[in-house]
Order: sequence, then C-alpha cells, then structure tokens
Amino acid sequence: MQHRQTVGLVAAGAALALGLAACSSDDAGSSASGGSSGSSDTVTLVTHDSFAVSPDVLAAFEKQSGLTVKQVAPGDGGALVNQLVLTKDAPLGDAVYGIDNSYATRATDAGVLDPYVSPDLPASAEDDVVGDSLTPVDRSDVCIDVDKAWFEKKGVPAPTTLQDLAKPAYRDLLVVTNPATSSPGLAFLLATVAAFGEDGWQDYWTRLKDNGLKVDDGWSDAYYTDFSGSEGKGPRPLVLSYSTSPAETISKDGTSSSTAALLDTCFRQVEYAGVLAGAKNPDGAKQLVDFLVGRQFQEDVPGQMYVYPVDDGAALPDGWEEFAPLSPKPFTVPPDQITEHRDEWIKQWTATVIG
Repeated sequence: MQHRQTVGLVAAGAALALGLAACSSDDAGSSASGGSSGSSDTVTLVTHDSFAVSPDVLAAFEKQSGLTVKQVAPGDGGALVNQLVLTKDAPLGDAVYGIDNSYATRATDAGVLDPYVSPDLPASAEDDVVGDSLTPVDRSDVCIDVDKAWFEKKGVPAPTTLQDLAKPAYRDLLVVTNPATSSPGLAFLLATVAAFGEDGWQDYWTRLKDNGLKVDDGWSDAYYTDFSGSEGKGPRPLVLSYSTSPAETISKDGTSSSTAALLDTCFRQVEYAGVLAGAKNPDGAKQLVDFLVGRQFQEDVPGQMYVYPVDDGAALPDGWEEFAPLSPKPFTVPPDQITEHRDEWIKQWTATVIG
C-alpha cells in the first residue's frame, strides 16, 4: 500500500516520471487542433506521482474497455496543474487525475479541460462538483496527527485544537510542511486561514513559530524522520499528515492504533479527474474518468492511496471507520478564494514563518 505523499510544488519543471506503462510525451501529447476522433486503443492518464491502482483492477478496466492505459506523472498536485497549463497547446495525455480543490479553478480558468462530468458520478459526490469539467474521485483530510504513546509516557494531555498547538505545553513538539513546497502544507495553511480569518492567521503562525515550530519541505521528512510515532522515531510527537495516517499504525491484532488524527484541525481535500482539451483520445478519456468513479476503483483507492472514495457506498478497509475517520467538521475555503489569494497567502506565510 502507498501512503499519500508529496513532492515540491516547485518541481513543475522536473523530468516526467512514468508508471503503469512507459510513455513518452510525444506519444501522449497532441496539439489542441490535432485531436483525433478518439479511436485509439491507448489512453494516457496524466496524474500526480502518488497515483496507485491494483494491477487486477486496472487489468479489468483494460479488458472491458479494450484500452491500454499509460501514465505520465509530472509531480505532486501543484506540479501537475503547472504542467497542464504549460503544455495546454500540446497536452501530455488524454485524461487527468489528481487536480485537488486547492488548484481546481486554476486548471479550469486556464482552459486545459474539456467539459465533462461523469454521468456515473455517485450521488454522494454531487456536492463536490466544481464547474462542468471536473469529476470528484476521492476525499482526504489533512490534519495534525499525534503520537499517543509519547503523550501517555510523558503524562501530558494531547492537544485537540489548532489553538492548543500554540500553547507552551506543546513547545518544540510540532512539525509541519512548507505550503510553498508541499500539498499538505498548503492545505494546513488554508485550514488556518479558514479558522482565524484573513486578519488573524498570520498572528497564529507567529505564535506557532515562537512556540518552536519546525518546518520541513516535504511530508516524507516530517512523517518518517521527525515524527516520533512512525518508523523514524523522531523527536516530535505532533506532525502534519492525514486523518487516514493512523490506519498505518494499527496494532497487529487490529484493536488499537499508536497514532491518532486531531479531527478539529483538518482541511478537506477533494481530488478530481477530467478530460484534457486537445486529447488524442477523448472518448477513451471519458471511459477512464467513468472508471475512476466506478465501484471497483472506488473500493480500491483507500488501500492504494490512503484516501476516501467519493462513493459513500464503497467498502472501506478494516479499521478505517474506527482509526481513520474523516473529520465531521473540516475547515474549507471556497475554490475561487483559493485561486484569488493562494500565491499571496504563501508569500505572507513565508515572510511570517521563514523570514
């Protein structure tokens, strides 16, 4: 199983990583005026580099559709959207998966997508639809996670809220990731904007900084090196991660988890799929988008990418309902506000926290 990870948003110009099947940009792309009738037997999916699907699930789609799926992965969610915009006139593939709500309107405003929302979209996902060209596929909550054993051993009550994190009792205990280089970092920045408002979030981050906050560039370093509750056994028992991360630390007998998510600190992420404008195989792209919201993929996605399916009827892995729940009241910011202020907020965060 693969936990959702992130790489730097600034890696937009990095070399393309290939998965599922080898694919060059020459094979995947076409000019906007050069799209074909969609009769190709190959469909290319452009996605972030944390995309994963069980081989048998993918094989079932390929057998049923008669299509061969290839993948191009330019980076994490931010790098993905950057590449879609930069290659608008020569798209990297036919369909895209992994645009999240932090970048949704940037992609739609840039015109990189054709109008298409899957008619197979489950009713439980209808509220997540943005515009007429993005189909919601999965949800996840970016939250502060806690090493329960550390706090029990120290005899200190674990924090529960964002406000708690700035208290002296939790000095030097928290590690987060940089919103300029990390998708979870950006999500957590947005959570603080939603919680404290445009007039208060910078003061909150100043208090976190004064309380010994550590900032890493990426999720892997924060979770696997600095966090005390994972394999790195680092010095900090509070880490920015996901509400599903405790599903990785469930005991062998399945009765407990050594970590927990603080569900009052979470920002809700939604990931989308769509058909790229100028695709060589738009018909195949539509079939692929339909597949991503189909029950077989929806039940595969939690175990592969540690995210929740948008289909509330899809079965979840054992232990998820107890140890990896979504937040009942996550923080959210409207996509148009994110688009308008994202770069400004990142610059202000950098000036406040990094200096």
